[in-house]
Amino acid sequence: MSSPVWFITGASNGFGLILALKALKANHRVIGTVRNKTKSADAVKQIESAGGQVIELDLNEPKESIDKKVKAVGQIDYLINNAGFFVLSAVEQATEQEAQLQLQTNFFGPLYVIQAALPGMRARRSGTIVNLSSIAAKDPRPTSGLYASSKAALEALSEALAHEVSAFNISVLIVEPGAFRTNFLAAYTSPSAPLPGDYAGTIVEQASAAYAANNGKQIGDPEKGVDRIYEAVTGEGLAGRLKGKVLRLVIGRDALQRMRTTNDKFLEDLSLQEDIATSTDF
Repeated sequence: MSSPVWFITGASNGFGLILALKALKANHRVIGTVRNKTKSADAVKQIESAGGQVIELDLNEPKESIDKKVKAVGQIDYLINNAGFFVLSAVEQATEQEAQLQLQTNFFGPLYVIQAALPGMRARRSGTIVNLSSIAAKDPRPTSGLYASSKAALEALSEALAHEVSAFNISVLIVEPGAFRTNFLAAYTSPSAPLPGDYAGTIVEQASAAYAANNGKQIGDPEKGVDRIYEAVTGEGLAGRLKGKVLRLVIGRDALQRMRTTNDKFLEDLSLQEDIATSTDF
């Protein structure tokens, strides 16, 4: 049996790089993507030294360019949509360009990658698509509105996709991490427009400061987080029993608590309006 092929976007650091190296250590084939090989020279060296391949791919490229690069890879068994970034901005503060860039990178880019990989997966009647989301998609916090929106859109797409491709033996997994000690917070994009003065001293200003203060202090160990992702995808190890049984993989104690709190609030809201919801039928 030939080794499975991983296609991992955003392999320059964090989860993407760690996962690429873990899959290579298992003697799997890996194609990792980075936006710029020169700027990501260290990651490129690590992946290539371990036997992997690295290509340049920017999720802001035109759909036709993304399609061509993904299809040129050939067989893909595990598609990992990991690349993304975080615009730290109040909703009112966000510019048109920032909003479009956030959605292009975190939603449209992954969509185009999926669309390019699906014909091959359908033909082989096999494949796994993993979309890296965030607990923010279910529990958006102040100043994460754009980021949370992009991840929520990716989750909705993933849910519909899971239904659409199940007949072809293709599985979809949404990964919802909490706060992990990667360079994610260090690399966030600050808003270009100033925060309106009325927000001074409010939760918006406090949230911005909290994100900066939390950098390097996140509770999550990225090595362990990647272990759980790898296990849930391959069916091995601690999380292996979840393979094919769950649509969402929640990783991080903080993410689990936030998910529970959000779900409890959702159920409470439903309980308050059952009679109203059912009052509109003919």
